Amino acid sequence: MPLRPSAVAMQTLTCIELHTDSDGYARFREKSISLPEGDAVTALSALLPATGCQWRQSAPGFASDFHCTSSPQWTIILKGRMEIFLRDGSSRVFAAGDFFYSNDIVPAGARFDPEVHGHRSRQLGDEPLVTLFLKSGSLATENGRQ
Repeated sequence: MPLRPSAVAMQTLTCIELHTDSDGYARFREKSISLPEGDAVTALSALLPATGCQWRQSAPGFASDFHCTSSPQWTIILKGRMEIFLRDGSSRVFAAGDFFYSNDIVPAGARFDPEVHGHRSRQLGDEPLVTLFLKSGSLATENGRQ
């Protein structure tokens, strides 16, 4: 007897957004992505715009200095683990299967200040880190809000 999938109860998907707050510092926050399309067993978001993608493989031991995201992008962890550090001392670990929206860009009219802006990251463990960057527009616009 074939298995029948159960009905999808989730009408939103929660994701982490790395963003630049009004004080210029990068912060993590949770955002909801609406899933209004699909059917009883598959909930889908609206089709979102993307302008390009980029693959990255980071060897064990990789660590960056503080920097900002050049343009908003989805970061999808395909293999390995990474940790993102913020100026306030907080950090989050992302592993294969995790994703987040990276939107900590330098505020309009400002110049990058390494004492205030951005985040730094590092690869964790013995396995190389493989990520996919999917360049996109604003998460608010993508989620149907302005």
